[in-house]
Amino acid sequence: MTVIILANCPAGLRGFLTRWLLEISPGVFLGAPSARVREILWAEVRQYSGQGRALLAYQTNNEQGFTFESHDHAWHPIEHEGLTLIHRPSSTNSRQGAGPPEGPRQGWSKASKRRRFGKRSG
Repeated sequence: MTVIILANCPAGLRGFLTRWLLEISPGVFLGAPSARVREILWAEVRQYSGQGRALLAYQTNNEQGFTFESHDHAWHPIEHEGLTLIHRPSSTNSRQGAGPPEGPRQGWSKASKRRRFGKRSG
């Protein structure tokens, strides 16, 4: 079984993959091509993905029963004691200042004010 997931890739690449794989959701392709065809498809994906990202996962004879590869993706597979794991960048590097710059809001919550000042419902 082979799964290819595309994000922000040209429509022509999606059309090319539908010759060999079934598109079960937008950008998600599933099928059982031979290893040779899978390698050719992955080479085409890497060459024609443009500014997009791609992930390839397929069955293999190892401890996990599958392996995967990524192309132009922030998450990268790494090998750790015989297992393939995903290395995700830390949130501080990937967000680069996203979120509230001032930190948590100061003051009492509405529920706390009700409890403190005795305003009870009912």
